Amino acid sequence: MDQENIKIQIKTFFGLENVLAEEIKKLGGRDIEIKNRAVNCEGDLGFLYKINYSARTALKIMVPVLTFKAWDESRFYDKLFAFPWDQYMDVDQSFAIDTTVYSERFRHSQFMAQKMKDAIVDYFKFHHRKRPNVDTRDPEIKFHLHIDRELVTISLDAAGDPLFKRGYRKDQGEAPINEVLASGMLQLAGWDGKGNFLDPMCGSGTLLIEAAMIAMDLPAQIFRKKFAFQNWKNYDDELFKKIKEVRINRIKEFTGKIVGYDLDSQMLNAAHLNIEAAEMEDVIEVKMQNFFDSKKEHFPLLMVFNPPYDERISINEDDFYRKIGDTFKKSYPNTLAWFISSDLDAAKKVGLRPSRKIKLFNGKLECRFLQFEMYEGTKKVHKLENNQ
Repeated sequence: MDQENIKIQIKTFFGLENVLAEEIKKLGGRDIEIKNRAVNCEGDLGFLYKINYSARTALKIMVPVLTFKAWDESRFYDKLFAFPWDQYMDVDQSFAIDTTVYSERFRHSQFMAQKMKDAIVDYFKFHHRKRPNVDTRDPEIKFHLHIDRELVTISLDAAGDPLFKRGYRKDQGEAPINEVLASGMLQLAGWDGKGNFLDPMCGSGTLLIEAAMIAMDLPAQIFRKKFAFQNWKNYDDELFKKIKEVRINRIKEFTGKIVGYDLDSQMLNAAHLNIEAAEMEDVIEVKMQNFFDSKKEHFPLLMVFNPPYDERISINEDDFYRKIGDTFKKSYPNTLAWFISSDLDAAKKVGLRPSRKIKLFNGKLECRFLQFEMYEGTKKVHKLENNQ
């Protein structure tokens, strides 16, 4: 692997590709290319460590090491058996294989993963008279096998555990929002830590914690104990320590307010546990409060939330969204508010015209991320006042 010019593929959620590309650019990535649910780029070894440690909207970070075409299983096996696996792992290291297959020729992903495992084991037995162990739970080296028709790509997984696992979630309650999606939503909403933030239906607190991490410029993986790249043959411990030190020195104090409301005491308990695990008790305030009875307390204010779906509490959706709209109008003047919903007609039920609609997925649920701008008086008057 050329340590100065590493090709990297970074996976993300649908709709967050541009946010991720912006993060990559700020962290020093080169030749950035936006794909569907992914961004390709290049960088050196230090950049690879930086992106693993800091990127908020990255799910997986892959380094391709082998690409070839295969038309049948024997060619697939032969190409893999001929590959110098001992450049990337030692015989004493355990490994695992993740697989994604989109192919008419190779239909069974588990079978193809088994063939790849056989080729790696046979290579080491042939060259080193010893076989490495497979460990699907906690491997030292993690490979990703991707087959698109005849095109086979083998990559090293740089992070190991998916990067939404930030290390602060101790209690998730029901239907929690994924950390990467939460951070992506906040960045789409323009949250940069200036002003104040409210999540009026905060659940177990993910949006609150991600908002605090952005506001303080905390690295996304500050709580992570290990990355898969630390087991690679070219791992540079001094370089990684230096990158972490520089990054931690950029952490800043946040002087605004980050507040969460919820009506469910179990959810609030979960939020307290997670906020404590993230060491954010001094930064985030959560309280039992019905949003529909609340009034705007902090100026200026950005609001981002994930209203409960039916799995959390039983709601009459028409009435529920109408109440959201009424509360926006009545109690939150001069506020920018965003929420995500899998009810694709939610905007109509709110009774306000959204100024932006962004298609996102929460798990497998297709959603809309909706922006509402509440002004006292008309938009026209507001713009005139701003221009004076």
